[in-house]
Amino acid sequence: MPDVSVVIPVHDEGAILRTACLDLAQGLSARGLNYEVVLCENGSRDATRAELASLAAEHPRLRWLSIAEPNYGLALREGILEARGRLVVCDEIDLCDLSFYDRALPLLESGGAEMVVGSKRAPGAQDRRPRHRRLATWAHNTMLRLLLGFRGTDTHGPKAMLRERLAPVAGRCQVDRDVFASELVIRAQREGVRMVEIPLTLRERRPPSVGLWRRVPSVLARVAKLVWVLRLAPSRAPPAAEGERAPPA
Repeated sequence: MPDVSVVIPVHDEGAILRTACLDLAQGLSARGLNYEVVLCENGSRDATRAELASLAAEHPRLRWLSIAEPNYGLALREGILEARGRLVVCDEIDLCDLSFYDRALPLLESGGAEMVVGSKRAPGAQDRRPRHRRLATWAHNTMLRLLLGFRGTDTHGPKAMLRERLAPVAGRCQVDRDVFASELVIRAQREGVRMVEIPLTLRERRPPSVGLWRRVPSVLARVAKLVWVLRLAPSRAPPAAEGERAPPA
């Protein structure tokens, strides 16, 4: 059984998938970690699934699952629930910054945190994305603070967590796509999870697969749903029977 599960959603990533996975595996092995990489394919139309099958056949520490629709949040949720490691790292295929692992995993091991969030806006962070994307990150997190009382600087960076503590939280989340990560962090915060933010130096391997302005209406609609779920309808029970699963033994 692995000690660390790395969960990565992938959608139409055939161009960078092999290089990114091999680089990540090499870095994890060099650190002496007992790990698995869980790649969560969602609705790809390119060669991603064929590449995943090939990689999994070559590398026993890599496994993958697939869902039919392009849905980042659903893929990430399913990956967290499928993870077998005591520690889970949620990463992005175009980032895979091992310096985050070097800082986050010891915080979990030492008991200093139950969840570590990599922030693009924390003091000391270096966000080298285009200005309009940095502005969008600020706007999104400002909405979360004003509407939902979010206490932090970012919800969408890489995350490391104790599986036993956070998998049930992921199972209770009700909003998918781009806003799942925000619900996971805010719900964990509200449930008393001990959380630490650490600053990121952000270097992407390629531009985002979906343009920012195409995502705005969907994000706004899901933030509105998140406000309803967390503020306006707190007595509604989450659909545990349909989606929540106990973490694997």
